[in-house]
Amino acid sequence: MAEDKQQTSSSSKDLDDLLSTDTGSRALSGMPNKLFLGLATAWSLFQLWIASPIPYMVGFGVFSATETRSIHLTFALFLAYMAYPALKRSPRDRVPLLDWVLGTAAAFAAAYIYIFYDQLSQRPGAPILQDVIVGVTGLVLLLEGTRRALGPPLMIVALVFLVYSLAGPYMPAMLAHQGVSLYGLVNHQWLTTQGVFGIALGVSTSFVFLFVLFGALLEKAGAGNYFIKVAFSLLGHYRGGPAKAAVVASGMTGLISGSSIANTVTTGTFTIPMMKRVGFSAEKAGAVEVASSVNGQIMPPVMGAAAFLMVEYVGISYVEVIKHAFLPALISYIALIYIVHLEALKAGMQGLESSNPAKPWLRKIIGFLTGLLLLMALSFAVYYGLGWLKPVLGDATPWVAAVVLAIVYVLLLKLGAQYPELQVDDPNDDITELPQTKPTVMVGLHYILPVVVLVWCLMVERLSPGLSAFWATMLMIFIMITQRPINALFRGQSDMAADVKRGFIELWDGLIAGARNMIGIGIATAAAGIIVGAVSQTGVGLVLADLVETLSMGNLLLILLLTAVLSLILGMGLPTTANYIVVSALLAPVVVSLGQQNGLIVPLIAVHLFVFYFGIMADVTPPVGLASFAAAAVSGGDPIRTGFQAFYYSLRTAALPFLFIFNTELLLIDVSPLQGVVIFIVATFAMLIFAAATQGYMLTRNRWYESLLLLLVAFTLFRPGFWMDMIHDPYRDVPPSQFEQALGDVDKNSNLRVRIDGLDAYGNPTSFVVLVPVPEGDTGASRMENLGLQLMQEDDRTLVDMTTFGSQAEELGFEFDQEIVSVRAPVERWDKEWMWIPGLAVFALVVLLQRRRRRTQKATA
Repeated sequence: MAEDKQQTSSSSKDLDDLLSTDTGSRALSGMPNKLFLGLATAWSLFQLWIASPIPYMVGFGVFSATETRSIHLTFALFLAYMAYPALKRSPRDRVPLLDWVLGTAAAFAAAYIYIFYDQLSQRPGAPILQDVIVGVTGLVLLLEGTRRALGPPLMIVALVFLVYSLAGPYMPAMLAHQGVSLYGLVNHQWLTTQGVFGIALGVSTSFVFLFVLFGALLEKAGAGNYFIKVAFSLLGHYRGGPAKAAVVASGMTGLISGSSIANTVTTGTFTIPMMKRVGFSAEKAGAVEVASSVNGQIMPPVMGAAAFLMVEYVGISYVEVIKHAFLPALISYIALIYIVHLEALKAGMQGLESSNPAKPWLRKIIGFLTGLLLLMALSFAVYYGLGWLKPVLGDATPWVAAVVLAIVYVLLLKLGAQYPELQVDDPNDDITELPQTKPTVMVGLHYILPVVVLVWCLMVERLSPGLSAFWATMLMIFIMITQRPINALFRGQSDMAADVKRGFIELWDGLIAGARNMIGIGIATAAAGIIVGAVSQTGVGLVLADLVETLSMGNLLLILLLTAVLSLILGMGLPTTANYIVVSALLAPVVVSLGQQNGLIVPLIAVHLFVFYFGIMADVTPPVGLASFAAAAVSGGDPIRTGFQAFYYSLRTAALPFLFIFNTELLLIDVSPLQGVVIFIVATFAMLIFAAATQGYMLTRNRWYESLLLLLVAFTLFRPGFWMDMIHDPYRDVPPSQFEQALGDVDKNSNLRVRIDGLDAYGNPTSFVVLVPVPEGDTGASRMENLGLQLMQEDDRTLVDMTTFGSQAEELGFEFDQEIVSVRAPVERWDKEWMWIPGLAVFALVVLLQRRRRRTQKATA
């Protein structure tokens, strides 16, 4: 017994240490604690203020983007020095004098741009000695803050790039550059928006904080417990039910959480003990939680802050990012539920006892369809109702919508008051019976309203992510203050003063939690800005491109493997957001350009998602997978074995990026709604087959050749074009001199594949492929004119004579004196989807073999 208590105590300590990577490990008291809590609250309120339209309405408190970034980093650095001790032996219950001094100096250096904004704007690019001293101090203290909050790896990487900037002339020949002076370095990194105060910190300031705060408020209001209870009530009674519930609960939590560790601990504290109870080993229970929690970061709308960075780096709208990221994330979660199901089948597990009244399957299906139809009818009524009311109500529309929302909120609370309140369970208690589904769902429906408002503002109103999160957060604040008194009133047990007070206390806790969760993210984006700044100042990106191209020998698959490995290595010590910033800045352009040289047009969003997916895999992968250590601290299992098992479960997440690089339809790029539905169904089916192959089990245990056949079927369903291209080339070669004629012959919705030889911006020979969309026009000449391209013949060579300024040809990369080497026009052929038929036939063969073997096994059992 004493040994169990000691193990529990040790696990609890490990868990606290891991959580401190997100929120800081100091537990202050007295005046320092009050100061910390006050500053954290002030930071959250400041972020709400700058996101709101109020400053512009009252004409007060309007800050420029650079000023807000400066204030944002000021809060992050000062709170970091208060929350994170310098060393393991440093005191945890107080802030030493040195940390007060360092924190104050770091805060001043970060606030320097805001305080001296006018003076700095009058001397751009010409820093004085005072600027340089403050900048150097700021860089050093930012690196130290990064080490404390995030560990040494990101600090070391940032420091290497700073040293590289200064020591350029002394580097080996391939890495050498002109070098940067100290004044130039400080100006670029600290006094402009090219380095520390660049895009990454801007995204953290404008968008990320509000989404993290929104998630913290939802959690404090009770939504996290609600999601877990709903998932268990729906799925807990199936085979391996608690594990399936863990996947769904982590997916729902991941919608609003930016941290895989926090997600693992939040849901894992409840789900892991229950998974162990139905037969999962400690390592497998932890691995399921890790795989589902880490995948929360690929689930829109938040995606661990990466979605907002992609908006800036890729140059597309937030809605487009969500559209491209949604399908792979959903497929990945469905596959994980299936993997859990296979594990339960292999081990002969059963679910927990259901407390739902028994219903025939027909009634269940009718009930589900009725609910779905009602939801669809309500969605249409709201969407088209608001669309009809907007012209009638004009400026009063938001007020009317707010009143309707308030009425719906009160009605949902009244509906929920008819059922017992949700209790927060002790994860150590024996839970032998699951909560009933209907009462559990009904009692917390009002938590869905802020998420609906968020999605509505983003997807329908097309507001900015920051403003959308602001309105959703304001509704969340209103709910936190009012839900308890209104709920108690409907239940006939009202204590108005106590309930309102409790609501404000929970709100305060949520504001503090949001700020604490943001300390590491704010510092990570600032430190990653050093790396991005060094890349832009030294041109090391081009050097790296040459290096990677040399190592990969120009092979796109090899460069993708190198990128994946680099993302995993960097991710072992970097937070997901910082890892994404670094690798996307260094390698995303290289992958795109190498793809062009190999004749594969890779959309930039596909490359960025590729980098991001492998960045989050580092939270799983031993030896540093922090989420695996967090899960092991809860489960009591071995963290390394948990990590390897979680990586095994996450193979589907590792396979998806390679698939959508070569088949961009998975990202819903250039597909119709009907095509999107078909792609979703087929890709989901393919991923389930892939899961069955990698898990070695489908209807029964796979033979080795069956696993190989299943992998072949999954590949065929994902990339039917690979086989069709081998049977029939989709393009025919056209002489470059007949470019104009080919442009006139092809259909309007087609593309020509054109290979171009020329010189890059630095005078080096380059060769790349562009897809030339067919412009408007009835003849080749008119289409060529609308394209903005003029060609000339010189002997037997076809050269670019001129491109019209601002034309489509200029955007595609056509430039004077380039040579058109080859032109390929599409040809009529069978649709690639016909290859699904032989693939499905092979799958049917495997099913037949396994069914026959399963019957034999049952007969002999």
